[in-house]
Amino acid sequence: MNVILIDDDHLVTAALKIILEADPDFHIIATGSSGQEAISLYHKHKPDVLLMDIRMKEMNGLDAAKEILSKDPKAKILLLTTFSDDEYIVKALRIGTCGYLLKQDYDHIIPAVKAVFNGQTVFGSEITGRLPELLSKKEEFDYGKYDISEKELDIIRGVAEGLSNREIAESLYLGEGTVRNYLSNILTKMNLRDRTQLAVFYLNHR
Repeated sequence: MNVILIDDDHLVTAALKIILEADPDFHIIATGSSGQEAISLYHKHKPDVLLMDIRMKEMNGLDAAKEILSKDPKAKILLLTTFSDDEYIVKALRIGTCGYLLKQDYDHIIPAVKAVFNGQTVFGSEITGRLPELLSKKEEFDYGKYDISEKELDIIRGVAEGLSNREIAESLYLGEGTVRNYLSNILTKMNLRDRTQLAVFYLNHR
């Protein structure tokens, strides 16, 4: 089974490689450290399974998965993260990934990848029990009609939380000037005057 590993922590990538290659069924054909690399490596190698982290610099795993699946709906993508975040879980399901596991579940990684390879959808035990509740929640406001990207939405959330441009930049691994440019574009797209109006809009549409 040909697998690609994507994680921006090289130690994690090395550990996953050791875990998987201990099983003779696995062959790690490539590794990467960003969402952009995931897209490029996937289209180059067409792996049986893409095992990818969610939180990464520049482009996260959810955005990369969405891009890959838009061109190859049959892509088998298993997301791996340290965060059991409701929003991540719901997005992972809705964009069509094959699973979502916590990195702490080392014992389940090999059987999960094999299950995904065999066409199953896999979620960790601590997540599976919560799926009905999560999927029944009201859909979040659709910022797509304003042409707001995931990165811009992250910035909007930061503004709503009262973070400064510098704090938002640090949390998203961006330059402060880049955040200012994003914010200016967001205000223009949404026809809002300032960050206060933006924060109020976000809080009213959660």
